[in-house]
Amino acid sequence: MARTERDIEAYLLALGKPHEKVQEGTYLIQIGAGAPPVALRITGQVVVLRLLVGQPPPEGPAQAALFRRLLELNASELMYSAYGLEDGRIVLGAALELDNLDLNELEAVLADIDLAIARHVPKLRELKAG
Repeated sequence: MARTERDIEAYLLALGKPHEKVQEGTYLIQIGAGAPPVALRITGQVVVLRLLVGQPPPEGPAQAALFRRLLELNASELMYSAYGLEDGRIVLGAALELDNLDLNELEAVLADIDLAIARHVPKLRELKAG
């Protein structure tokens, strides 16, 4: 079970995930070639992972269709992460309890995010274009 930042770093190494420490408790993790990095932040006893997906289209039918699709994906295809809006941007995020976090759980969350990047993001961009 993870208890410290050092444990998280050891998990990332064990998973073979290239990462960069950008400040104390914050890492950028490379998921795949050409994919944006996933930000991992340890804040108190919570490990937060975030991936910026992009800007939603302006208010209207294209935005409504995109938001509907995000909710459908949250309900049907994502197990450990979820799409949301943060500061007007679409993000994919997950939160894990540090004290109970193990290697398999971190691997599952990163796999969930990786799946979303590969399968969802290209289709979401199509919806955004309207």
